[in-house]
Amino acid sequence: MLSRRSCLAAAASLLASPVGVLLPQAAWAGGQLEEPLADSVRTALSAAVVGQAPPELEFPSTEARLRYLRWLVACSERLAKRKPDAQVRREFLQTVWYESRRAGLEVSMVLGLIQVESGFRKYAISSVGARGYMQIMPFWMRLLGDGDAGKLFHMQTNLRFGCVILRHYLDREKGDAYMALGRYNGSRGQPQYPNAVFGAQRNWMVEEPGPVQIAGS
Repeated sequence: MLSRRSCLAAAASLLASPVGVLLPQAAWAGGQLEEPLADSVRTALSAAVVGQAPPELEFPSTEARLRYLRWLVACSERLAKRKPDAQVRREFLQTVWYESRRAGLEVSMVLGLIQVESGFRKYAISSVGARGYMQIMPFWMRLLGDGDAGKLFHMQTNLRFGCVILRHYLDREKGDAYMALGRYNGSRGQPQYPNAVFGAQRNWMVEEPGPVQIAGS
């Protein structure tokens, strides 16, 4: 049996390590700020509110499809403990891949951000009310939808919002991922959150498929 001192030392070590910030109960976001948006950003976010079904992907060749399937299998295996249902994993990863590529983001970074933000919990809620996989603040629905924050628990809506918002912040920071991630979290210029996402990103660095045709983009 471990002594009380050993237990406390182990807990302190976990919290001090990069892995400690990736525990499933963590919910980081909530610092996203209301701000004027470009029409293109507003249009992209508004379209997500009405989307329901997982996106369908179209591939220009059999080889392209096989590359995607290899990526899907590799990531699905890594996600199995957090999402035991194979169909749920497939739809989730397909949507993450679609929305990441649609926004011009690295899929591994988006998966790393989701790992840090929500531990892949669809219904995660932070202490300040940020919701879902990518911890989107409810004010986005007031700005772009009908004000129903419950829609942020819809998978594609949440992932579309998160990816478009991150793309928006990357553009504002001229491609600087470190600063953009800090802006996403509301801790711009501080290292803890970007470093946590970069650390988690390494778990998802699987060779990604080449260019594909994305239906319904």
